[in-house]
Amino acid sequence: MVLRAGIRLITVLIAAVVVPAAGAPTVKIVVPPAFKVSTFAAGLQHPTAMAWGPDNRLYVTEDTGLVVVAARGSRKPQVVVRKLRTPLGLAWQDQALFVSEQGRLTRFTLQGTALAGRRAVVRGLPFGLHQQDTVVVGADGRLYLGSGSTCDACRERNRRSATVLSLRPDGSDLRIVARGLRNPFGLAFQPGTGRLYASVNGQDELGTKLRPEPAEMVVVVRKGAFYGWPRCWPSYWKRRLEGRCQGVTPPAAYLEPHSSADGLAFWRGDLFVALWGEYLSAQHGRTLMRIRLGPGGRATRVTKFASGFDHPLALAVDRAGGLLVADWGRGVIYRIQSRGG
Repeated sequence: MVLRAGIRLITVLIAAVVVPAAGAPTVKIVVPPAFKVSTFAAGLQHPTAMAWGPDNRLYVTEDTGLVVVAARGSRKPQVVVRKLRTPLGLAWQDQALFVSEQGRLTRFTLQGTALAGRRAVVRGLPFGLHQQDTVVVGADGRLYLGSGSTCDACRERNRRSATVLSLRPDGSDLRIVARGLRNPFGLAFQPGTGRLYASVNGQDELGTKLRPEPAEMVVVVRKGAFYGWPRCWPSYWKRRLEGRCQGVTPPAAYLEPHSSADGLAFWRGDLFVALWGEYLSAQHGRTLMRIRLGPGGRATRVTKFASGFDHPLALAVDRAGGLLVADWGRGVIYRIQSRGG
């Protein structure tokens, strides 16, 4: 056990669970002994986001340009939308499905079992190294959208880069909620408090091989707040902000550098974060982290909850209380549940 800045990093006892992935060698997903893992669905290609529709079907975006429906036990998802530009997020509001793409947010309407009426409610959003990420619906009825930076570390020409945006469902009244977020990939509202959390990918060229920097982070998204990028960054080793940090809001949690903190979901009272990892190395990430949050919204404990993934990315909670983890690399959606039901 290590105690740093009030956040306990704890190694927990875990158990290996053998899970067959369709069309792939048997793999081991490792979870705590009180939990078990099964394969919810397989046969996907690079799943990036998941959301339950009003028809009780699980909709999934794939960065190949599709929206598919993945039924439990299926090995071949049903394609419902094609020809999207790298979709990374989706969210339902009543019968309307919103999908984030490169440079825009697109709306569809559910008609029976089909999605119709494709319409871009917002166009011309900036993208480059990163793009538009997760989209979620707030209790106020507005949409909240992560908009990544176009570069690793630069002065952006467009104020909507490296931000969390908010807009009405018809695309009007587009606002910048928070700034200084290099790539705010995951978004999730905390039940009970309504706090909006975001996972943020840090810069690439800081630190050393032995002491990589900066930390990936999770932040509480506050209206008008600035989170530091590109002039200020969170140090993983010092558990503090470094650089020119006047006026910067500190993170709620520090996570492993270069681990690509992405999908977020609240489950069983805690916040879970999928660490996608790196393209060419298994040194960082490829795990699922559990964050215990205190009354003020900041992390009091960060633990590794599950490992054995190729590239975990999207998270969602199903109707029966299981946690779904979409593995981008294997094209498999795993389901984690308590052994007690």
